[in-house]
Amino acid sequence: MPSLLVLAAGMGSRYGGLKQLDPVGPGGETLLDYSVHDAIRAGFDRVVFLIRRDIEKEFREKIVSRYGGKVATDCVFQQLTDLPGGVAPPPFRTKPWGTAHAVWCARGAISGPFASINADDFYGADAFRIMGAYLRQPPDPASFAMVGYRLDKTLSEHGSVARGICAVDANGLLQGIEELTDIAARGDGTIGCGPRNLAPDTPVSMNFWGFTPRIFPLLEQALSRFLSAHAGSGKTECYLPTAVAEMIAGEEATVRVLPSSSDWFGVTYKDDRPRVTDSIRRLVANGDYPSAL
Repeated sequence: MPSLLVLAAGMGSRYGGLKQLDPVGPGGETLLDYSVHDAIRAGFDRVVFLIRRDIEKEFREKIVSRYGGKVATDCVFQQLTDLPGGVAPPPFRTKPWGTAHAVWCARGAISGPFASINADDFYGADAFRIMGAYLRQPPDPASFAMVGYRLDKTLSEHGSVARGICAVDANGLLQGIEELTDIAARGDGTIGCGPRNLAPDTPVSMNFWGFTPRIFPLLEQALSRFLSAHAGSGKTECYLPTAVAEMIAGEEATVRVLPSSSDWFGVTYKDDRPRVTDSIRRLVANGDYPSAL
């Protein structure tokens, strides 16, 4: 059975706090609680949380303790000093090395197929269902997957967003990802990034990936290339979509895009929270989720 890797090491700089612990459900549930609930329903039998050591105590008390008796759990840590080849970070570096590094840091805790998600996003039950089905029978070790969402379902009413714009071929395979920032809905109803227009149904990555353990040596190679150019940087990060796009370009892996009917939502900005809580309330009222998880 597949495992779920939850990337929960980051602080929400625009949101202004540790939004992974922010309650949004009627019973005090976090967005993460809904992801774990959906993963268990989809057949995932283990959850690995990727966190920082300085939040471990609070995270275990407020999050991990919720899942006792429901699913096996483990915590692993993203640390600045955990780098391939014994590379030492510069003494002034405090910012994490990015999502590619985060997934690589879980290499010692995962030995089978797994999905990787952000802790502060709501992905929906259908997304976990289709990903779980894929990971139970991956075609080969270098065949990965990604849940694709419509761009117009991933915007915020309260500011611009950054999204991975996906190029998908006729066979449903990912050909590349273009990272764009400052994407927003315009007053005339169109979506754009600067002067560029973007179609509402453009597939985007929300960092819901499906991998086999083959990803770990590939990420190590990507991190080594990254560090050879940026080891002395205080801020530059190695992003997972960029690393995966390089694997595709180098024919080291394939990625199948799994279209989902699920709605995505998250709390990019504090003003997004009322919309998120209202959405959860509607899902509970419709019977999609119990009133308390």
